[in-house]
Amino acid sequence: MSEPFAWEEGALVRRKVTQCALSRICGGCGTPLGRPIAFVGTATEVARNEFHAPPLHATCADDVRRELEPTWEVVLTAGFEFVRPAAHDLDPSVRFVPNSLL
Repeated sequence: MSEPFAWEEGALVRRKVTQCALSRICGGCGTPLGRPIAFVGTATEVARNEFHAPPLHATCADDVRRELEPTWEVVLTAGFEFVRPAAHDLDPSVRFVPNSLL
């Protein structure tokens, strides 16, 4: 796999992350999402059920982990909310909140 769609030089690109959310496309391959939807993240992100990385196909999640960070965990869901940070948020990054865990 070449570098995932929403990443450049190993870092998330905010405009591409937002594009993935609004267009419902995969952050790995850039094609339309179906179900299940996968999210990858640290144990902390899994525990709080909020992810910085964009939605992925399940197979792309495996590729992203292999390519970028093998310790990331995968969560599968049927849907998600896209959260844009407010001025008072401690976390200034956009986030994804899965709402129907599988």
